[in-house]
Amino acid sequence: MMKNQNRYAVAVRKSDGEIIVEKSQYGSGNGKKKIKKLPVVRGVFNFVESLVLGMKTLNYSASFFEEEEKENVNTKKENIEKEKIKKENTETDDKEEEITEQERRQIAQKEKKKEDFLMGVTVAVAIVLAVGIFLVLPYYISLFFQQFIDSTVAAALLEGLIRLLIFVGYVGGISLMPEIRRVYMYHGAEHKCINCIENGMELNVENVRKSSRLHKRCGTSFLLIVMLISILFFMVIQVRSVIFRLLLRLILIPVIAGVSYEFIRLAGRSDNFFVNLLSKPGLLLQKLTTREPEDAMIEVGIASVEAVFDWRAYLEEMRKEAV
Repeated sequence: MMKNQNRYAVAVRKSDGEIIVEKSQYGSGNGKKKIKKLPVVRGVFNFVESLVLGMKTLNYSASFFEEEEKENVNTKKENIEKEKIKKENTETDDKEEEITEQERRQIAQKEKKKEDFLMGVTVAVAIVLAVGIFLVLPYYISLFFQQFIDSTVAAALLEGLIRLLIFVGYVGGISLMPEIRRVYMYHGAEHKCINCIENGMELNVENVRKSSRLHKRCGTSFLLIVMLISILFFMVIQVRSVIFRLLLRLILIPVIAGVSYEFIRLAGRSDNFFVNLLSKPGLLLQKLTTREPEDAMIEVGIASVEAVFDWRAYLEEMRKEAV
């Protein structure tokens, strides 16, 4: 999946080798455009949209497996329907086709509403689970050790360390699953395609293959920065009540996400030594969340890039600026 401004494209390779590309737009209405440009606030919007898009595109790609399994059954049903239509007169056929088309539209609308509802529920559940596992759980684990620690700063550091260990352990653990490993390979293909273009090379399999699979603007780096910045926030902002401390952590989630997004945005545009140094942990973590892709995966990545981005014009502009 590739994004460019308010457009995104999903490329999927079917079992027969054909690459299917689905292009669409995303984002809020015009009334929210000004709000989404505000520093920190835009990071919250971007985080939610990325989460929704990520789940939506994964579900879209997974749907091809279900479609292929049902393809033979559907083909038989279509043949039976065609035979029935042939036996009826032309006038009746036209009426039935109109009715069928209306029914199809109604079914499509119902399915779209159902899909949107399920997607909303999925995102909500994912957020609740993420907050529970990576925020609430480390907090309560740290409470056990706080009876032996007098320093609030040390307690905040301990909680942050527990959070990091859980996060890295989770990322590393799921990477052992064959399905997730393939997802990480496609993730690597996405990064390599972007790095290929940003390094001024033509987008082809050979050039992409020799490009890096690590990128400073990656969502993995964003999540790690969220973990690190949360440590700083919770070290500075302290309250005595255990319940209030937990509520404070929940309330500050959007602020931490917004600040983290601003750093990732800066890191993607800067080659400053200090910024690069702070980006290193995220790049190291990407060695877990990306894998070297196969050439067939690189071809899928190239297809998704070309659907939303004119890389030839971009390279031409780079050459002009270099002269």
